Amino acid sequence: MRLAEWSTHPIHLSYPRAIQWASSGEDGADYLLLRLVADDGSIGVAEGVAKAAWHGVTPRSLAVVLEELFIPLLREIDLLDETAVARALTRIPEQRLARSMIDVACWDLRSQARGMPLWQLWNGDPDVPVSWTVTRQEPTTMAREAEAMVDRHGFRTLKVKGGQGRDRDRRALTEIRAAVGPDVVLYVDANRAYTQDEALAYLRELADQGVVVAEDPCQFQPDHAFHQLQEESPLPLLVDNGCRSARDAALFLGQGARALSLKLSGTGVTEAMRMAEMAHVQHCSAHIGFIGESSLGALMALQVQSALPTRSYSLPAEASFFLMFGEEYVAERLRVEDGQVRLPTTPGHARWVDWERVRATPA
Repeated sequence: MRLAEWSTHPIHLSYPRAIQWASSGEDGADYLLLRLVADDGSIGVAEGVAKAAWHGVTPRSLAVVLEELFIPLLREIDLLDETAVARALTRIPEQRLARSMIDVACWDLRSQARGMPLWQLWNGDPDVPVSWTVTRQEPTTMAREAEAMVDRHGFRTLKVKGGQGRDRDRRALTEIRAAVGPDVVLYVDANRAYTQDEALAYLRELADQGVVVAEDPCQFQPDHAFHQLQEESPLPLLVDNGCRSARDAALFLGQGARALSLKLSGTGVTEAMRMAEMAHVQHCSAHIGFIGESSLGALMALQVQSALPTRSYSLPAEASFFLMFGEEYVAERLRVEDGQVRLPTTPGHARWVDWERVRATPA
């Protein structure tokens, strides 16, 4: 299967309210949609979350990187050949988001060539548990949102964004727990807000409030300090920032990591699967982390989650942010019912795209 044509499409989706991330605030999200058309007419698509603060790109710069660096590498290779594509992509250093988009689009083409969705190709599960991420706000507002999402969609796990100061984090957890009851699982992502010296005290506070996992309470490095903190922590430490490759995963696993966050924007499908296999050898949990996808991006992320060897003992996928949008650029939105997403039974993601809306959506 050879590349016949390709295109990119910038898209902007607005939020119903402003969101404060650790590094920036915003009232909407920019995406770049990649479309690869094969010589048999099959279409593979991939979504890139184009945040300068997260990935160092804009939709325009990402499109240039794809056009000038990566598309030429695909001209003479078989897009169904996983090894050939992977070898070609490694010729360009850095540019992880662009590389992952090519990888995702090629996997989309492979599923069509095999006549089955990827989750079936990988022997995954049809129903994928997901969590909801409660972003930084006033504690009372966070609790109201948590209660509403649990009631509306049946979430059984909530990821709570911490890092607002230890007192405020405690209040948020107290109010969220009161709002959702004792049976909903809570874990906290502090986005490296605290110092190494105060991390252990913070982790003990989280454990006292019934939190089950702590993500990036401080800056992690795969070194003795991380190993010691994990040894002393009453909670598993979930490694996100700083673990974006199989090499990173190996270093953290060597220091006793107990949980890894896999983000397709940094790894693509192929490397994420390899990282999960490495984690599974050590019975370290690994799940799909948060990157703010729309329904289209979540469609791929959830199929990867459905087939991870670690899925039976790991956190649910965090790919549910599409529920934040009032409107998307897909013909049919994913739904979360009873805390799960049911995956499609037919291959190909391009059919989910509302191409008229893509052309009409402001960049």
